[in-house]
Order: sequence, then structure tokens, then C-alpha cells
Amino acid sequence: MRQAVTGLGLLVAGGAVACSGGEASPLGAAGLESAAPIVSASTAGREAARERFSFDGVFRQGGVVRGRAPAGAQRVTLDDADVPLTPDGEFLIGFGRDHGPAATLTAHLGNGRQQTERLAIAATEWRIEHVNTSRRGGRSSAEFQRRRAPEIARIVAARAIRSDSDGWRQDFLWPVTGRISGVFGSQRVYRGEPGSYHSGVDVARPAGTPIVAPADGVVVLATEIPFTLEGYLLIIDHGMGLNSAFLHLSRIDVAEGDAVERGQRIAAIGSSGRATGPHLHWGMKWGNERIDPRFLAGPMPVGAAGGGE
Repeated sequence: MRQAVTGLGLLVAGGAVACSGGEASPLGAAGLESAAPIVSASTAGREAARERFSFDGVFRQGGVVRGRAPAGAQRVTLDDADVPLTPDGEFLIGFGRDHGPAATLTAHLGNGRQQTERLAIAATEWRIEHVNTSRRGGRSSAEFQRRRAPEIARIVAARAIRSDSDGWRQDFLWPVTGRISGVFGSQRVYRGEPGSYHSGVDVARPAGTPIVAPADGVVVLATEIPFTLEGYLLIIDHGMGLNSAFLHLSRIDVAEGDAVERGQRIAAIGSSGRATGPHLHWGMKWGNERIDPRFLAGPMPVGAAGGGE
């Protein structure tokens, strides 16, 4: 894993953030404006840093952070839950949309000692709309429930697959460029009653527009028939518990078990499932945490096929 972000020189050790010039990578794109420049370190200083956690990213709701454990770590836990760890001590952690302001990261060393890092998780300002109407509801039909149960089971099973992909290490691409028509975390509150928040980012483009893999990965779900809500659904595992889901597709160009590469054509935009028009819904999860894809892919390129928000 890079100890510095390309063009940024980002290093976080022992909870301190440092940044040196250049353009920020997507992981470090927010909240680094006030970071201090990196200063040269002695060999002894670098070795001392290796005895601590180091990080690449910004700790915030909806975001992910790449990290390296202290030397000798045999296990890493985040709030007492095990975190996947590579043989050379690298890992990935994520924080859901409603994560609290703090988390505890612990390295369990081979000599029985533990090293703990207290993490401050920055709040993200989500788009909340208060409306003076009652929430529309209704009971799902028995037929819907009959069809939905096996669909959910397939999604859960797919997301439980852990491939050895290294896609999680890469800088992520937008699967398609265009107008962002729905943002992650947005939510309506109906007369004080919160509705479900939007679990991905939507990009509006015509049906048939190709989409590409945002990073390397392994296809863990490619539906043969449309699901009731998601329509044609494709899920790619990027390794270390990080996966992407692409909804409402018009077709899928890869099969379960395929290894895909960053930038490879994988599917096309559609309006299958419960969709009001053609668009791509791109959702991401790290373990059980829903992640905002924008924090990995960075800002939508302005002017790219009508891009920008």
C-alpha cells in the first residue's frame, strides 16, 4: 500500500494529519485544507512511526480509510470487530452514514501487547429535506414478499464473499460520467418522521450507456432476471470487505466469478426494477457499513457528458 497519496504526500500517524502540496486523491479530497506540511523525518523517526498506526484518508461519516498496522500486529479490531488484515499489515476501514463521532482501533501484537488508536469521526452534512406531508406507506403484498425473500438472500450471500482482489488499493473511477441526480445520504423527513436515506449515488444517462468497473474486482452477483427493486443487479467485490453494487441496468456484460479490471466495460444503464427513468444507482458497502462512492471517486468531472451536480 502507498504510504503517500499520489501527488499529495498524505501521511497520518498516531492521529496527526500531514499534507504536502499537489492535488488530493479522492480519499483525501475533503477536510485537508488546513493540514500542515510534511517535514523530513530521520530513520529513527520513521522506525518509531512504524510502531504506530498510519492512515491514508480522512475519518468521516460515509468514508473509508486505508491503513497500516503497527509492526508485529497479528490482528486488528475496530470497536471490537475484526478488520481484514493483509500479511504485510495493511487494512481498510469504513464508517457508515450515521456513524458516531468516535471509534476505537486496536492492534493486537504478537507479544500479547495491544496498541489502541482513538479515532475522531467527522460529521458529514447530508442533504435532509423536511416536508409537511405524511409519509406514504402501505403493506407489501404477499406476492412481493414471496419474490423478495430469495432476492435478499442472494444479495446477502454475494456480499459475504471475500475475494483476494486488490481493487481496494486503487484510486476509483466514476463508472459513468453525467449529471448526479441523487446523492448518498439524502433523506426526507415527513412531519418529523424520517424516511429511508438514499443508499447510493445516482447518475442520469440514457438507457444503453456503457458503465465501467470503478476498480479491479471479482463479480459476486450478476442477476439473470431483474430483481423486484434493483432490476438487473451487478455486485463487484474489490477485496477487504469493500464492494460496489450497480442497479437498474439494461444489461450485464460480465458473469459471476469473472475478474474485472479498472475501466473495463461491465454493463449498461437502464431503468429496470423500481426506477422512474434510466440512470445508474451506484452503491458501496464496507462490511455492513454503507459508504458514499463520491468519497472514493472524487468530484464528478465538470463538463463530462453533462457532469457535475
